[in-house]
Amino acid sequence: MVREKFGFWSIVLLGINAIIGSGIFLLPNKAYALSGSYSLLVILFDAFLAISLALCFAELSGLFTRNGGPYIYAKAAFGNFIGFEVGFMKAAISIIAWAAMSNGFATALAAIYPEAGIPLVKNFIIVLLMGSLGLMNIFGVKLSKAVNNLVTVGKLLPLVLFIAAGLFCLQGNNLEWGTAAAAEEFSFGAAALLIIYAFTGFEAIAEAAEDMENPKKNLPRAIVMVMLVVSVFYFLIQTVSIGVLGAGLSETKTPIATAAAYIFGPVGLALVTAGTLVSIGGINMASSFLTPRVIVAIADDKMLPPVLSRYSRWGTPYVAIIFSTVVGILIALSGSFTTLAAISVVSRFAQYLPSCLAVLVLRHRHPEAPSSLQAPFGPLFPVVSIAVSIWLLLQADIDKIIFGLGGLVVGIPFYFLMKKQYLSKQGANEQDNNEGVPVESTAGR
Repeated sequence: MVREKFGFWSIVLLGINAIIGSGIFLLPNKAYALSGSYSLLVILFDAFLAISLALCFAELSGLFTRNGGPYIYAKAAFGNFIGFEVGFMKAAISIIAWAAMSNGFATALAAIYPEAGIPLVKNFIIVLLMGSLGLMNIFGVKLSKAVNNLVTVGKLLPLVLFIAAGLFCLQGNNLEWGTAAAAEEFSFGAAALLIIYAFTGFEAIAEAAEDMENPKKNLPRAIVMVMLVVSVFYFLIQTVSIGVLGAGLSETKTPIATAAAYIFGPVGLALVTAGTLVSIGGINMASSFLTPRVIVAIADDKMLPPVLSRYSRWGTPYVAIIFSTVVGILIALSGSFTTLAAISVVSRFAQYLPSCLAVLVLRHRHPEAPSSLQAPFGPLFPVVSIAVSIWLLLQADIDKIIFGLGGLVVGIPFYFLMKKQYLSKQGANEQDNNEGVPVESTAGR
């Protein structure tokens, strides 16, 4: 049976779907409350960081054809232990992020259907959403690709309309530089840490490399294009939101929908609210597809129970899908969108930093095997990404750092347990020494 795969434009749409979701719909008000009109500079700052990180991931994705993304990169550069830690965190992050998205969907739905805010009803919606997506992914990549393409186009159309009409409704005084009245103090760092959540997700595209056509060629180009498109969208959306609502932006829980009501009236509110639900539903769909793939990559290397890499007759990793869905539902039922989003952002730096370092290590170790798309200006983008990532991480509260990075500690006993049970049977010591292995050897299978 020939497996259906994502072509270039489907990869681009998957990437956009994996990034544009609840973040840009539910966070602009909070960013404005922290930094006022300077939130536009925050978005540009985060866009620069996200594009720098994306260039690093694009370079790495041009070296490998396996599922796993950051896990594969860290393993090739630093060996099994670091690879497992990054992969373990990546799997945890992906599940937590999906849980946050499902919470975000229920929160957005409650804006037009208040009963959705009732805890019992909200929990039912979360279980129904995540369970349905899990089942859909078991039935094959072809169905997932078709739904993803349709949903991505459906989420972008209302945003394009919102931006196009909103640019004619801007009030210049709302865009004057200053802090929001609701903010106790100006906090660029806190706003940057908050809004970077809306940019996360680009790294997930490479997790499903085996489900892509010609991943070494298509993935790097797709990652860069996705980040450029998303950055332009975010800046324009924030500009319209501030220009239309002004200080009122910090007082609404649904900023884009509220701004659309000012621009279009009740019809605009309904359109953007529907678009919000489609968008957040779409990112849930992308998360449900991508999350099991990193689990499979680790299980393929016998660093998680091999049962997790079993495939169904439709060519899908059904055990990993069921596992991620069940765990995701349990996490989603235990926390709020804001809390889960904050933990997810901090946790992501556990994969960003090793991946950026891996670019430098693999360039030095294997100069004879350059990527199909190498980040320009030598070490500039990896070094900038590392430095800014560390600075952003230091902006987080200590409790969020502990929760966000605690998975690294939790993963240690799992690694040694799996090493004893599985890796020792296939010569783990030989696998741990990646220094002499060409990139191509660790890339394919």
